Amino acid sequence: MAYVDFVEKLHTSTKRDYVQRVVEHDKAACAEVAQQWGADYWDGERCFGYGGYHYDGRWLPVAEAIAKHYDLKPGMRILDIGCGKGFLLHELTRAIPGIEIAGLDISEYGIENAKDEVKPYLKLGNSIDLPYDDQSFDFVVSLGMLHNLFNYQIDKALKEIERVARGSKYLMFESYRNEREKANLLYWQLTCHAFHTPEEWQWIFDQAGYTGDFGCIYFE
Repeated sequence: MAYVDFVEKLHTSTKRDYVQRVVEHDKAACAEVAQQWGADYWDGERCFGYGGYHYDGRWLPVAEAIAKHYDLKPGMRILDIGCGKGFLLHELTRAIPGIEIAGLDISEYGIENAKDEVKPYLKLGNSIDLPYDDQSFDFVVSLGMLHNLFNYQIDKALKEIERVARGSKYLMFESYRNEREKANLLYWQLTCHAFHTPEEWQWIFDQAGYTGDFGCIYFE
């Protein structure tokens, strides 16, 4: 297991006003809407989520870095858990022509509005009960999903990832390293249920027997 960063540069390219997020709107009400994972979360006002999540190519450098780091090759099977609209999967097919892809997400709206090229390969489902056979993927990736689970669900999700993977695994999630980052995370998040430091996440991984890599994004 190793700590690997693929997303921090993309994450920090967006500027955030953490306090404004709390004082301008009813944060609790916005979070309740966001956790329905519908149109408001993806393409509604910014207070409910992305504020419009459209394909713009931003995930291609991430896909290329992942492909290079894990030496992904044509013919390999790749699963993205929490794939949303499938933008990362689409970029992985560009970075590695000839790969086989699969995506899973809890959001029916996200899948219905996914990139046309990858939509046939996406399924509606939950990470704690993956609808795939044992050891059926050469690479499993999940970006920004794990922190949305409750603590009692995380162990199940990690064991499911181990079950379906026959190769490398990579998880990215929200975390914090100090009180300022913890406060900013609490201000900004809409869907996060698991608030842990990287060291706590490492402990959770050890308990579950997760053997893959991970990375974090922080709200500095």
